[in-house]
Amino acid sequence: MAGIDVRALSVVYAGGVRAVDDLELTIADGEFFALLGPSGCGKTTLLRTLAGLEEATAGSVLIGERDVTAVEPARRNVAMVFQDYALFPHMTVAENIAYPLRVRRASRERRRAVAEDTSAELSLAGLLDRRPAQLSGGQQQRVALARAIAMGAEVLLLDEPLSNLDARLRLEARTFLKRLQRELQVTTVFVTHDQAEALAVADRIAVLDSGRLRQVGTPREIFQYPADTFVANFIGSTPMNQLSGRVVGRGVEVVGGTLPLPPGLDRPEGSAVTIGIRPEYLRLYACEAPEAVDGLRGRVSVVENLGVTTLVMLDCSDDIQVGVTVPEADEPAVGATVAAVPEPGRILVFDPDSGQLLTVAKPS
Repeated sequence: MAGIDVRALSVVYAGGVRAVDDLELTIADGEFFALLGPSGCGKTTLLRTLAGLEEATAGSVLIGERDVTAVEPARRNVAMVFQDYALFPHMTVAENIAYPLRVRRASRERRRAVAEDTSAELSLAGLLDRRPAQLSGGQQQRVALARAIAMGAEVLLLDEPLSNLDARLRLEARTFLKRLQRELQVTTVFVTHDQAEALAVADRIAVLDSGRLRQVGTPREIFQYPADTFVANFIGSTPMNQLSGRVVGRGVEVVGGTLPLPPGLDRPEGSAVTIGIRPEYLRLYACEAPEAVDGLRGRVSVVENLGVTTLVMLDCSDDIQVGVTVPEADEPAVGATVAAVPEPGRILVFDPDSGQLLTVAKPS
């Protein structure tokens, strides 16, 4: 297997559109790495450039110790699973799986043996003589993965392979993908616009925006300590609360109340900051409770049932709302006046101009 080094890589299309812009990235050998970002951020272009399907305008791509920037796709020793799986409709499952070996002129017996072994690993053993049209979406996805695995490549590239599956199959498939990658120990790059998928399967995540890296880190780091307000807004099943405020003593005055500054962060008196708090890290209290002194007071305006939890929206002013996630048993009544109190160490402070995170104080 092999790691990947991307060095000062740029991909510029006609008209000067910079799909990938001077990007530096290192992916470790055997790592499950996710490229995450909104549509048009450059993640698929980057993946296709790693595969050799797009030409780099500048910079280089190394797989292991080998510079493959100018190497044709077939000689890079990478396997790619496309969003639509790209199975050959006239071939059986066995023929699809063994196709890379056919290109390499392996014997018929060798191709059949590899197809049988690989299909057994992916629960496809009883489907070898069927054609793609006779398979479900989940089965087609597994055939595409089996074909990629049969290549014995150093790097596995996955371009949104779960996007064509329904919600239930997506959950099953991402668990399967993670287990399979652990067993194979193959360096895997996974493109998705679904942050829940990236958080669930990846060892590390790169968040891209307009062809540039915003942050690289573990799922926990990116969720708890986003590098800037773009990442904070993009990551999380419920949006992070972001409130404008001013420093007063050791606290920050915001609409709805006063919040403490994180320990170790010194900002000039009266300076503007942006406070970030995830709904999951706020707790609701009745306003007369003493714990609610340093919190955000508001009136419950909307209650959204999320299953075992409930998203509660508080109106802290005419145009400022704060979201709080609570257990279903603690759901307040619409119209109730409550206070949302942050858990210790969960308040983030961002620069209001650059959007950059100013503190990474750990929870106490």
